[in-house]
Amino acid sequence: MTKTAFAVTGFFLTVAVMAAVPTADAAPCLIVTLTGTQGGPPIFNGLAGPGTLVRYGEDSNNCGAVKMQFDAGRGTNMRLSQIGIPIEELNAVFFTHMHTDHTEGFADILQLRWHWNSTGPKIEVVCSSDTVSPLGFTISCKKFVLHIADAFIQSGEIAQRLSEVKERLAGGPADLTNVITFEPKDEPQLVWSSGEVKVSAIRSTHMAGHASYRVDTPAGSVGFGGDAGNDVFAPPRASSTSDQVEKLAKGVDIIVHSTMHPVMGPNRDSGLPPPIFYRQSGTTDLGAMAKRVGAKYLMLTHLFPPIGAGRIGPFKVPGGPLTEGDYRKAVEASGYTGNTIVGTDLASVRLPAK
Repeated sequence: MTKTAFAVTGFFLTVAVMAAVPTADAAPCLIVTLTGTQGGPPIFNGLAGPGTLVRYGEDSNNCGAVKMQFDAGRGTNMRLSQIGIPIEELNAVFFTHMHTDHTEGFADILQLRWHWNSTGPKIEVVCSSDTVSPLGFTISCKKFVLHIADAFIQSGEIAQRLSEVKERLAGGPADLTNVITFEPKDEPQLVWSSGEVKVSAIRSTHMAGHASYRVDTPAGSVGFGGDAGNDVFAPPRASSTSDQVEKLAKGVDIIVHSTMHPVMGPNRDSGLPPPIFYRQSGTTDLGAMAKRVGAKYLMLTHLFPPIGAGRIGPFKVPGGPLTEGDYRKAVEASGYTGNTIVGTDLASVRLPAK
């Protein structure tokens, strides 16, 4: 080989090696943000309804290449605006179940997106397929989405807005959606993906059609329990947490889960009906589950009762309002030694941490 040929070969080899080594700006990252932490349908102190935003990307785009919203309670639009996330940038919305506290902010998201971004890409909506309740009625996420703007259509709002901007989709906000449904099973299944981001789901118990999710990325993984509880609705049982969620969450970095503090238990004179208490995962039991699966972070959300509330709806908080410390103590009682985030709106965890 001549010196010239060797030099050229060496040059391309150097370039190839340099290209194979990721730069600091190309390092993958993940941000999990609680967009709402209110526990249940009641309102307290301006808290937004349950929801979590997951962003994945690189340092160079502030982890923002893919944006996923898990549940969309009241005020989700407002919380997203506070962290500079335009509604049109959401790639997908995932619903754990059809209770209104987890869904009522979705109409706002779609309506705003239809107003200003009708010509943009559709938003994918991922949720359980139609499920017949044990009481005989059907739970339908698909119908919820397809009829999301019926009130606005009936009021004449959609027709009025169409007359102002002809480019808006004639069918209204629902025309901006692509609904992807799946039948929840007892084993994890892939339900959505975008490049390096994979989302899987599993059946879990709370109401008919409830599902829990897991997001896997090169930067880390997140498990979302939603409002899941144990298949056995009341004691005696080993735990209030879901066996299916635990299976799905094995080895995750972060668990995001709604929680019921033990102070609201049937023996504490809160007035809360036992079935409502028992169908949620208890705070101490969640700590124990996080310990078993090896999660580095436990993000408590949908706090029941909210921090500082003396009542939640018609139900009193025995002993008076709880503090963040009360929730931490309940987790610590399980022996979990990872990082506990007692949910407040817009609390975030970044992987890797900065």
